[in-house]
Amino acid sequence: MRLGRYELTLEARPPLHPIYTVLTAVAAIVLALAFSSFLFLPADTGLLAAYRVVFSYAFFNSTGLLATVQRAIYLLFCTYAFLVPLRAGLWNIGFPGQVYAGALGAFAIPFVLGASETQIALPSELLILLMVVAAAIAGALVGGFAGILRARLQVNEILVTMMLNSIFFWLVAFMIKEGGAFMGATAEGESFSLLPTLQAPSLVGVPFTAVLALGSAILLDLLFAKTALGYRIRAFGENPIAARYGGIMPVRTSLLVFLLGGGFAGLAAYHNFAAIPGLYKIPTNYGFYGDLSFFGIISALIARGSALGAVPIALLFAGLSLGARFAQGALRLPFGVDYALLGLLMMTFVASHVLLQFRFTWRRAPSETVPGAPTELLEG
Repeated sequence: MRLGRYELTLEARPPLHPIYTVLTAVAAIVLALAFSSFLFLPADTGLLAAYRVVFSYAFFNSTGLLATVQRAIYLLFCTYAFLVPLRAGLWNIGFPGQVYAGALGAFAIPFVLGASETQIALPSELLILLMVVAAAIAGALVGGFAGILRARLQVNEILVTMMLNSIFFWLVAFMIKEGGAFMGATAEGESFSLLPTLQAPSLVGVPFTAVLALGSAILLDLLFAKTALGYRIRAFGENPIAARYGGIMPVRTSLLVFLLGGGFAGLAAYHNFAAIPGLYKIPTNYGFYGDLSFFGIISALIARGSALGAVPIALLFAGLSLGARFAQGALRLPFGVDYALLGLLMMTFVASHVLLQFRFTWRRAPSETVPGAPTELLEG
């Protein structure tokens, strides 16, 4: 942009020390909380007291902290579902559809084996393992479908996955409502509840999926940093033409990352609908969790592709979403405080991410020279 003799340009920054990433993230959080102050003006208490309600419930209350951890596990799996294809330069925007598919895959196991209503002779550990595997496979198949269309036919993966969102949203509705195969006995528009023997093992209320989520973060970072497969995925994402010239198969790479991403989305579904104490079913508001999964996109982008870096971000998003919802009821605030707070937080995070990679420069524009008039006429 040019103003008179000066111009304003956006340039890439040179690589900065990692500490600047942490500092900009902290600054983004503080700025988002400052912008969100007006949301708590209708409360009878002061601003600091309102924020104390939010953070004390999310991180210092035993019930709230447990709920925060459980939601963070779900967001982490959703983050991985987006992060893996992203490292290959592909966008798995529609992974909520893969989450819905994973939910159907998990609940198909007790339904097919007759364990949805009565106990069966198979060991409960085996049934739980089958549910986890079925959820991951169902999500991977839906993700792989988008991957193969992208690789073989160059069909835009964003459009495909977004359309699959609607398809599987209504497929879940067909299965759990109005006489659907998975409908609960009370016919309240939700699925049957899992029997106690099919409920995921947990320690002090935290299901075993927490180990899967943290272990996956470590393995993913090691995959992309230390293995040949991770190098091929990153090379394909940075320069597909050069990667193809180097022998990296685009079809195989695209299919692989979408299979992995869909598998993580399926694990997110298993955790959310089959492993959280007090739920153990597909509720009638299952669409809310599909919308919630989009925070995985922001977590992956803020963490700059690092699975371990996404862990504290997922905890923050989970805690603020639950704490703001609790404060909404406790302080009698208008509906939507939690959504507004998270929206402002995402905006400041994205802005800080851009400013960390680019900088504005204000410099004098080069003077334009006017070519002189010819002094001689051309002959002929």
